[in-house]
Amino acid sequence: MKKLFLFILFFGITSTGFCQLKSRSFEEIDSLQQIQKRKIIVFIHADWCQFCQRMKATTFTNQEIIEKLNSDFYFISFNAEEKRDIRFANHTFKYQPSGNNVGVHELALELGMMNKQISYPILCVLNEKNEIIFQYNNYLAMKDFKTLLENLEK
Repeated sequence: MKKLFLFILFFGITSTGFCQLKSRSFEEIDSLQQIQKRKIIVFIHADWCQFCQRMKATTFTNQEIIEKLNSDFYFISFNAEEKRDIRFANHTFKYQPSGNNVGVHELALELGMMNKQISYPILCVLNEKNEIIFQYNNYLAMKDFKTLLENLEK
């Protein structure tokens, strides 16, 4: 009984300080916006992109950033090479193959294209009406990402 109590106490203490980042899907956004209006932060990445993986492992594991994203924004982690059709903002977006097992999703192009090219990682911020209000296509360290979040709240 004493061991069980210690286990529950230890598990409770270690789990309360740890919060996971809630990644939403594009399909959820319309109904979530009806409940509470928020800006949407879309992290567009590819599995082969080293800077994308680094952002996932550093910036998006910071507890302060996780708490801010979970409480004040809708966050979507989107693989630009996703092959399934996605319904968002009254439009269906599809995967566009460009070679043998290579391609990019139309939605990644729609949200991430800058100067007629796409470069990962991409942060795209949408307002409550699903309009792009900010795009950035480069690695963002924790400090810079925190500054971005602060500026988005103004």
